[in-house]
Amino acid sequence: MDKLDFKKDQKELYSPGKDFRLVTVPPMQFLEADGHGNPNTSEWYGQVIEALYSVSYTLKFASKKQFARDYVVGPLEGLWWAKDMSAFTRRAKDEWSWTLMIRQPDWLRADHIKDAMQQAAAKKELPAVDSLRLGSLDEGLSVQIMHVGPYDDEGPVLARLHDEYLPANKLEPVGRHHEIYLSDARKTEPSKLKTILRQPVRRT
Repeated sequence: MDKLDFKKDQKELYSPGKDFRLVTVPPMQFLEADGHGNPNTSEWYGQVIEALYSVSYTLKFASKKQFARDYVVGPLEGLWWAKDMSAFTRRAKDEWSWTLMIRQPDWLRADHIKDAMQQAAAKKELPAVDSLRLGSLDEGLSVQIMHVGPYDDEGPVLARLHDEYLPANKLEPVGRHHEIYLSDARKTEPSKLKTILRQPVRRT
């Protein structure tokens, strides 16, 4: 049985360098849920992550059984925004809103998601499971870069993106700031964390 692996099959999207680079991101579907506030102190943030992974692995096993199609569960991703976007360069985390996501194969549909949510909830208490949904994202032209280091060190990188790279290349941001977490923060030293920073853009 072949196994789909997003990171290997679309390396240009999941293996950026340490310099800003333009990519074209195709439409994707995600299992996702929303929240607000400081991810370091929000109980809901952790509950959403637990529910996302529990349901995503339930979906993986169901896919193998029902469709004979296997895949690697994708990394955790997040969309981030605030009323005042300077909240990110200031690291004013209480002002942040977010959508946490895990990418899903195209052959899975809303009824599969619903069944998996019910199965996962039957095995374990998951306070956030009913907030999960199947969503889609079509970012198109985007700038991305690999950030290696603590999440709190992203501020200067984002400032360079918005204050230098975008104006110099006649680009402006559209859509929400997007992060893809390639490292497990529970097992990785902060200095070695790998995070893809992505910003959808359009030409001015």
